[in-house]
Amino acid sequence: MKKATKKVGRPEMASGKRTKIIKARLTEDEFNQILIIEKGLGITRMELIRTRVLYNSNKVLVDAGELLKQLDAIGAEMGRGGNNINQLARHANILNNEGLLTESVAREFNELFRSYINIQRELEKGIRQVIRLMKS
Repeated sequence: MKKATKKVGRPEMASGKRTKIIKARLTEDEFNQILIIEKGLGITRMELIRTRVLYNSNKVLVDAGELLKQLDAIGAEMGRGGNNINQLARHANILNNEGLLTESVAREFNELFRSYINIQRELEKGIRQVIRLMKS
């Protein structure tokens, strides 16, 4: 006589069970693009499709690795610009101490410094926008 065995495994879902299948034909290049996005975002193909098509169709998916690489390059460039400004300020101070600093040189330095600060502010705004997009 056989004993009644208890079912083992995941319990039956009451609702929300995924029973429908959608098929799509892709070119080799399109499929490879999906694989690259999948790896870059660290999510499965189905998560990628569901997220993109159903829940966030108006949002842009971002390759976090590429974004960080670009932000790193921008940060390095801004650092070099800041270093150049420090060198120019030091040189201007030396000229000023020797009484050789002309008004036109000081005016030009101040204009370049204002320009650098404006570029830095715009960059900060852009980074904040990217962060807000990634959060929503």
